[in-house]
Amino acid sequence: MAKEKKDYAVGFKKPPKETQFKPGQSGNPKGRPKGTKNLATDLEEELAETIRITEGGETRVITKQRAMVKTLCAKALKGDSRSGKVLFDLALGLQSRDADNTLDEDLSTEDAAILDAYVMKNRALDDPTVEPLHEDLNKEQHDE
Repeated sequence: MAKEKKDYAVGFKKPPKETQFKPGQSGNPKGRPKGTKNLATDLEEELAETIRITEGGETRVITKQRAMVKTLCAKALKGDSRSGKVLFDLALGLQSRDADNTLDEDLSTEDAAILDAYVMKNRALDDPTVEPLHEDLNKEQHDE
């Protein structure tokens, strides 16, 4: 039996050449077809569709999302506690999301100075050669 010389050693993360995927060959040929949408996309599109409603004798065209919010509010006002809870949970979730998106520009000068001092103190622990940003803050810390 003649030994054939291999291009490289077969082992961990080095499969034999004959079992490797050929160029253009997928590892999952029956996977998700191109162009299919995920749940989030389907939901967004469905909620964005418009419907006709009659409100106060007047016919209007609104999105399904808006209609759902109107229905939820109407049920909550009639005393449906579950609708009220869902409505308040949605409102609180939106408020907390908006609060997370606030910028550091809203900080007062005192708050910014405190934040700078904290950052510098933590950097100084890592690297003792770091100079403080504000000399007056450094003096106040030594006076205490």
